[in-house]
Amino acid sequence: MNTWDLYKELRRHRKYAGIRNVNITRNRTAKYVIYALFALLIIYLMLIAVGLAFVVNDKDNNEISSLELISALFPYILLLDFLFRFIMQQTPSQIIKPYTLLPLKLSDCIDNFIFTSLLSPGNFVWFALLLPYALMSIVFSYGLLPTFLFLLYSLILIMANSQWYLIIRTLLSDTVAYWLIPIAVYALIFSPSFIGKDSNIERMLYFYSETGTLIQNNNILPVIFSSVILVVLVLINRKIQLSHVKKEISSSESSTSHKINSFSFLDKFGERGLYLQLEIKTILRNKTPRKGLIYSILLVVFFSCIICYTSVYDSRYMTNFWCLYNLIIFGSTMLINIMGNEGNYFDFLMTRRENILSLLNAKYLLYSLLLLLPFSLMLPIVIIGKWSMLMLVSYTIFTAGFQYFIIFQMAVYNRQTIPLNTKFTGRSNIEGNHFQILASIICMLFPLVLVSMLQLVFKDSMSYIIILIIGLIFILTHSLWLRNIYKRFMKRRYTNMEAFRSTRQ
Repeated sequence: MNTWDLYKELRRHRKYAGIRNVNITRNRTAKYVIYALFALLIIYLMLIAVGLAFVVNDKDNNEISSLELISALFPYILLLDFLFRFIMQQTPSQIIKPYTLLPLKLSDCIDNFIFTSLLSPGNFVWFALLLPYALMSIVFSYGLLPTFLFLLYSLILIMANSQWYLIIRTLLSDTVAYWLIPIAVYALIFSPSFIGKDSNIERMLYFYSETGTLIQNNNILPVIFSSVILVVLVLINRKIQLSHVKKEISSSESSTSHKINSFSFLDKFGERGLYLQLEIKTILRNKTPRKGLIYSILLVVFFSCIICYTSVYDSRYMTNFWCLYNLIIFGSTMLINIMGNEGNYFDFLMTRRENILSLLNAKYLLYSLLLLLPFSLMLPIVIIGKWSMLMLVSYTIFTAGFQYFIIFQMAVYNRQTIPLNTKFTGRSNIEGNHFQILASIICMLFPLVLVSMLQLVFKDSMSYIIILIIGLIFILTHSLWLRNIYKRFMKRRYTNMEAFRSTRQ
């Protein structure tokens, strides 16, 4: 089998992977919703392109050209592109396990998956912004050659950004300390805005607008430079992916003695205390859930510090968004995968009546207590007078009530086992599970829309009180809706059990 035949065969496998996924039948509706949201994103990007074109085509604009403007904005585009890839894109090493048992070279598989990632449709999403902008502002001003050079330069940079993401995503599976690499790189990229005597945003925009000046003069240096970056990143990514997969495949499990924390103080809570111990030990003793907890804590600390010590997010809209977002981080990163960890030993949970209900109650108590961490970290923001205590309390209670009510529904629909310790070659829980994405979007956007509408009608204090009451209602009735979730779960227990078994490592 030559390289081209291997590429076509692996491409065909990935094409049918979603169709054969155990979640395909129940994900159809959620998938259509995701498609609709994706279409809205495309429309939104096109509207931004039209707005930018009108600004740069204004007769009174003599300060910056169309190519200089879009080139100046490219650092922001690449940063957003890098962050959005964490939602959907998998690394090649995450999808290679089925091929490790075949008589194929790992290097050939990795090469094919890297090549596929370069041609991924996600790399062309930004052209909904770039192409209309080029047609409206660049073609008629500078001609076809600068337009072609600009679009080629943009595509190469976005492809390089995809490789940069794959490198960082793979390294982060080793240790969270690798977050220092993207932080340092993006600090360097944005350094013209804060380093130097006359540092500001305008200086940074001017610095990167020089690329547009070169392109409008038919200079191919930006294309050559970006191509070199792409080639270097592809080679680095290939080496990292290959070494990590080989390391995991060749590694042998070793048993070592560990000190066992009994958490005996939870015994007084009876059955709920036992399941609390199970949940805590599952998180602390296994790599995948433990890493998720560490990431969540780091995100909470990072955003709390940004909000507290800068004035970037002091507007009312951004205040609402970041407070709600900071509180839902544990839910959207860990709790959204509810029952995924339990899929590894789901058969044992079904040996006793209402085991699942006790587990759900324990999870609700644990994740409600975890909200005390972001609440405590955001208290200094209240103390310095940026936020009101009523707002922080009401949003915290709303998260423990309504937000968790939405996320706990995933206990019925999650049917994919999450490997507790496999890092690279295991299945990714994001495969095909569009309900998780939909639930996350609802938890992110609905509270913000609700608060904004209430603040248009009522004073801020009254809006917070209404939010507080809504949260309290769901907290006080949590035993009722958890039992409802349990009953719906039990109706499909055999379907879920089969799915958990089939997706188990």
